[in-house]
Amino acid sequence: MDLDAVRTFVSAAEAGRFQDAAVHLSITQQAVSKRIAALEKALGVQLFTRIARGAVLTGDGEVFLPHARELLLAEARALASVGTRPFRVDVIGRRLCPATLLRGFHEAHREIALEVVTLFDAASAIAAVREGSIDASFRAVDVLPEDVDSAWVFDEPIQLLCGPAHPLAASSSVTPEVLAGHRIWMPGVVPGTEWGAYYAEFMAAFGLSIDAAGPNFGTEVVLDMLAESAEVATLVGAESRVRWPAGHDLRRVPIEDPTPVYPHSLVWRRGSSHPALAKLRAHLRPGARAATTWRPGWAS
Repeated sequence: MDLDAVRTFVSAAEAGRFQDAAVHLSITQQAVSKRIAALEKALGVQLFTRIARGAVLTGDGEVFLPHARELLLAEARALASVGTRPFRVDVIGRRLCPATLLRGFHEAHREIALEVVTLFDAASAIAAVREGSIDASFRAVDVLPEDVDSAWVFDEPIQLLCGPAHPLAASSSVTPEVLAGHRIWMPGVVPGTEWGAYYAEFMAAFGLSIDAAGPNFGTEVVLDMLAESAEVATLVGAESRVRWPAGHDLRRVPIEDPTPVYPHSLVWRRGSSHPALAKLRAHLRPGARAATTWRPGWAS
């Protein structure tokens, strides 16, 4: 199987648009389309359905995605077994806060060959760290195996995102309690994941509820819903790079008193000898944690 085509498929699935995958892979959008078409021909199935502002996975695409990621990890293990390789770091999403933190490291240390990986959840990331197929991961973690270390690096504020007709759209800020009774739609919240555990504890702490009803057609569909609705809102990280058409006129509303924060940590294998790891840890060295925030009990 053509691993370049598999890599292109994974990048397009994560980005939600062939154009963004092309930018990430430093190839043309036409090359992305050709690679995916060749992969679909080899597999005998359709992997994507085109929509107005991108592409979403078909049922076959959803089934193939975790196997595609495993193929890329197998490739990394094979390369690591025969020589040196780039510094491989996992981020939960290329538009989310950890990717921004890692980009800052890259800009400060361009001499380091860096490869960005996106694994689905903490369990997958920790397994990859332990086996050496990645060197580090940004995750919100609780209990770790004895051979894995972690260090907190950043508390990211969580904000309300809503459309212009929402009752809270004009607010300069809201408290967590004010969100009670409002529909918070987050179809990407998956039980058993670290973000699922975070939002479950946040909801319980303030008597809120999340509507995770799917199917999950991606961020663009959620943004379309917010723009059209006077009732639906969602939650996003303050550092997340969420883009929407100008006509949507969406509003980011800070949540304060207290401010819920998502606790990002760096995870690595104990005894790792990769020379770039120490530089990344030094670059990410955090300051003091704010006292007027809420974080889950396991992150205190």
